Amino acid sequence: MSEKIKIGLFGFGVVGQGLHDVILGQDLNLEIIKIAIKNPEKKRSLDPSLFTTNHQEIFDHPEINTIVELIDDAEVAFEIVKKALSSGKHVVSANKKMIANNLDELVALQLKHGTSLLYEGSVCGSIPIIRNLEEYYDNELLHGISGIFNGSSNYILSKIFNEKLNYHVALKQAQDLGFAETDPTLDVGGYDAKFKLTIAAAHAYGLFVKPEQILNVGIQHISDHDIRYAKEKGYKIKLVPTAKKIGSSELITYVLPKFVKADDFLYNVENEYNGVTVQAAFADKQFFFGKGAGGHPTGSAVLSDITALRYGYRYEYKKYQRESGLVHTNKVNIEVYIRYVEESTLEKLQVSQIVERFSRNDYKYVIGMVSLDNLLQNKDLLEHKDVFIAHTGDYSFSEAELKIAAEEEALLLN
Repeated sequence: MSEKIKIGLFGFGVVGQGLHDVILGQDLNLEIIKIAIKNPEKKRSLDPSLFTTNHQEIFDHPEINTIVELIDDAEVAFEIVKKALSSGKHVVSANKKMIANNLDELVALQLKHGTSLLYEGSVCGSIPIIRNLEEYYDNELLHGISGIFNGSSNYILSKIFNEKLNYHVALKQAQDLGFAETDPTLDVGGYDAKFKLTIAAAHAYGLFVKPEQILNVGIQHISDHDIRYAKEKGYKIKLVPTAKKIGSSELITYVLPKFVKADDFLYNVENEYNGVTVQAAFADKQFFFGKGAGGHPTGSAVLSDITALRYGYRYEYKKYQRESGLVHTNKVNIEVYIRYVEESTLEKLQVSQIVERFSRNDYKYVIGMVSLDNLLQNKDLLEHKDVFIAHTGDYSFSEAELKIAAEEEALLLN
């Protein structure tokens, strides 16, 4: 796309305004022609003629050649993106839920119509992780990708651990700063991080995993007991999405609070910042760090995608096209800390290989092995206010899996 980029923008919330601010004053050979909004009564600083409540007005506008979708509603966003791609318009989006839920169809639409959908701003704000997974790691064997993908929950946890704030006070601060919504479940419940993990895993491994196949448990029921335990051990608690390759043919994915040790890159990722760790066979461990929340950081990622369209850039989904035979599984045991009240909780989760147990009237916990499959099947139990779970970082793999991993590692070293 060598001509001037003329944008039809859907949504003018935090990210939409952030994008406008980033564009303002720069000579980028692009222009926002029309902005679709939901509430025409809301006072805005821009010329009222820029705005419309009629989506079709943007699609029918003869000058607009690029659609930028930045609305909250994932279902409406999907219809917008689908219509744009099908009508020959390139699209930039930051809607992680919409992309995660529909990635296979979105890829098919791009191939069918020769259009491009870019979405760097949907994962980890200002960190260019999607582009790196697509280009830098396109021929790299990745053992794992994990990190802090949600700035709102990380802000809350930072305030709890560094300033000794109560969870609800820290949450209120995050809401006042615009990092968390009035209903914060998407962030603190790990859903936002799960959608981002779904997208990152697709580019890292070429495997399109449906969000409902991925366990996500959040931080909303963290207690003083859990915080005290972590501090006594020298840990911090972070909400960490993880994709990890097991042997040569299986991938596990999950989002859980995690006890993070002081020598972990994520230990010092604070407030609204995000951090992504990539463990590769050849490049070894690499770390990406940047702001993950806020209009300007995400707006800058959206702008990067818009300008990339000028050079005809598109995701090639290289690992997906290769069909490596990798499959997703939840049949792996991980070691967890579980605070609970009822003994039936441990029975339902089938906790085994217990290495630590503590019990008194107001505080009970165990550390032991639990199947990811069991955790997913009992997700409702894990969201009860009397239960808190955190990954310790340890796994239990079968001898066969360990043998495959060792053989693969030896092959790489030879």
